[in-house]
Amino acid sequence: MSSLNFSRKAKRRKSSVWDSYAPPFDQMAKRFFGRSFSWAWLACIPLALVIVATWNTAAHAQEDAITAENVQVVLDNIWVLVAAVLVIFMNAGFGMLETGFCRQKNAVNILSKNLIVFALATLSFWAIGFGLMFNEANAFFGMGNFFLSGLTAEEPYAGNLTAPVFFLFQAAFAGTAATIVSGAVAERIKFVDFVIFSILLTAISYPITGHWVWSGNGWLGDLPTGGFSDFAGSTVVHSVGGWAALTGAAILGPRIGKYQDGQINAIPGHNMSIATLGCLILWIGWFGFNPGSELAASTAVPYIAVTTNLSAAAGGVAATFTAWAMSGKPDLSMIINGILAGLVGITAGCAGAGFFGAVVIGLISGVLVVFSVGFFDSIKIDDPVGAISVHLVCGMWGTLAVGLFDTSAGLFYGGGISQLISQVIGIVAIGLFTVVFSAVVWTILKSAFGLRVAAEEELKGLDIGEHGMEAYSGFLKDTSDMGGVA
Repeated sequence: MSSLNFSRKAKRRKSSVWDSYAPPFDQMAKRFFGRSFSWAWLACIPLALVIVATWNTAAHAQEDAITAENVQVVLDNIWVLVAAVLVIFMNAGFGMLETGFCRQKNAVNILSKNLIVFALATLSFWAIGFGLMFNEANAFFGMGNFFLSGLTAEEPYAGNLTAPVFFLFQAAFAGTAATIVSGAVAERIKFVDFVIFSILLTAISYPITGHWVWSGNGWLGDLPTGGFSDFAGSTVVHSVGGWAALTGAAILGPRIGKYQDGQINAIPGHNMSIATLGCLILWIGWFGFNPGSELAASTAVPYIAVTTNLSAAAGGVAATFTAWAMSGKPDLSMIINGILAGLVGITAGCAGAGFFGAVVIGLISGVLVVFSVGFFDSIKIDDPVGAISVHLVCGMWGTLAVGLFDTSAGLFYGGGISQLISQVIGIVAIGLFTVVFSAVVWTILKSAFGLRVAAEEELKGLDIGEHGMEAYSGFLKDTSDMGGVA
């Protein structure tokens, strides 16, 4: 009996709570629909909408019959959209990699640069860069379609790709070129200078040289020796970013304490865990970078994915054992950069190299990156993350490798030397333009704003000086390299 009373009381309490707090929807609904109203009827509304939509789609399908061509168009656009997202996600990889390779007092600054750079690249490439790069006004640069004007959302623009999909994919590439610069000038550049340079690089310099190769009527594509070939951007993207990074690092100068008394002082990164995570994110993102450059959902996509992966693996292995032989220990930073070197190296020739050729390209890339890091230290070019070695040096090697390992035009496959000559011409032309442009912009910025932060700010860290915050607030701060500055 007592339990029965308890149950009835609980039921009454539950009802009173609902009546007190719930809006009177139930009463309103019954007033409108009648006393037979039940909330279960509402579940029929989505079902009814689905039926109507399906019926409408079926009716249109009778008018516009589904064809193999229509399906292919949809597949091509969806695949390149997915590839674009993978490339955009590479920004997370760059952010993690560069932050981990640098000191904790500069973590916020590096993360801020890597985050803002894609936003800047998207807007500047939309406003100016896309038109300069892909409008076919002449062989040197485009003049039109600025702000994507004159382009429709439905009509094919590049093959089966609509203009919005093609733009998004190419904007992701532009952002990658600018992001490369971030790591090489890390820990001493003013934020405002980096922002301005990134805008100008993605709006003007990168699009102009990209036009020479990828526009359809660029002059490098019509060389007498045969068209310059760079399938996914070893030179167009990576070497351009590398040349801009090299120029900036040279003008900016090294970090305080890096080179003293004729000695090269190691400045280790603060978190190799997130640097490794960054490497893995970049590795995954590259499956959008290279296979996505097919610009279609074709059988070539998995082939390109395999050559990309083989080269990355070979680069990581080669760098590991090269660094091990030189220093007596396997260096994690070299494993990371070796994998990235293999990825950059295969980017130009991923569609034309054979599987064996991809492995060889990766192996040479892994060896090159180890020696390149040492070389730039020897000439006092301070690159905290090895971006110049990975993207510039291995980008040039990968571009040259097309003239050697391409199965249809490479020297080692009976194609003669013509393709190799074209590759050299493209590397030199794009390199000279990028260096001159970058040097002018960096020099103007140095005169106008001062390129690097004050010495005291550099010693304390750019997080506080440039952003007024810390990445690890409340954690013990490393002060070993602050020269007594608190």
